[in-house]
Amino acid sequence: MSMPIHPSRRYLREETLPTAFCPGCYNGIVMNALFQAFKEMGVEDLRDYVFVSGIGCSSWIPSPYIKADSIHTLHGRAIPVATGVKLSRPELNVVVIAGDGDLASIGGNHLLHAARRNMDLVVVMINNLVYGMTRGQLAPTTPRGMKTITTPYGNPENPFDVARLLGYTEANYVARWCVCNYIQLKNSFKEVFTRIKRGFRFIEVYAPCITYVVRREKKSPGEKLKELMRRCIPLKKYYSLLDNERGDKIPIGVYKAEDKPGFLENYRAYIRKAMEG
Repeated sequence: MSMPIHPSRRYLREETLPTAFCPGCYNGIVMNALFQAFKEMGVEDLRDYVFVSGIGCSSWIPSPYIKADSIHTLHGRAIPVATGVKLSRPELNVVVIAGDGDLASIGGNHLLHAARRNMDLVVVMINNLVYGMTRGQLAPTTPRGMKTITTPYGNPENPFDVARLLGYTEANYVARWCVCNYIQLKNSFKEVFTRIKRGFRFIEVYAPCITYVVRREKKSPGEKLKELMRRCIPLKKYYSLLDNERGDKIPIGVYKAEDKPGFLENYRAYIRKAMEG
């Protein structure tokens, strides 16, 4: 007797399986949370969605694994390409899935200005703390003191706190979850497609690279998840602690959730004004 196919697999390109991800990679958890959100939303297929990605391990998620239209772009250029798609096909849900190196480093300028414009996109940044696809070099999100192949004595720089930074922009929605927060992550996916349907919606997923972070710490994927369950604490609790009490804790939660008009509505109003003039 064959095992029943999990309903979420309707969103996968079966011919591309198994994936090329390293054994234990947390990208699979992110994919499953997204697919479970689609299932609970009653999405039968992804014909109303377009996925855009850059270069990196997490950029492989939409291309080739998600059964939907997708564009695999140059490194760091996912957001401007996604902006072009949204402007030309505003009726579609345009989703960017990329890593921290792609979005916060070479694509950082695009990320900031898309948030400033409140561009009508959903952006998922999978933060694996390093440049995982190119063997674990220092990234803008690498924690201070962490050893990488380009900082063998420990990272001397302070990292970007991307979610906190975007919380100060005009983005409608900003959240961060650790990869161990499966239910909260799934619910965030649902929220940006059902409750807050416009403007810039950003979800960071803290998911350390299995090969170049977790295994170098001599931990298993399961052990790292248990560690993250201890370290990832709600925003309110985190900011109630003194600086010397925060230690290795990671703040998680929704930084902001608004429903003000996005770029498309503002731009249409601008065009109407120009035509009247």
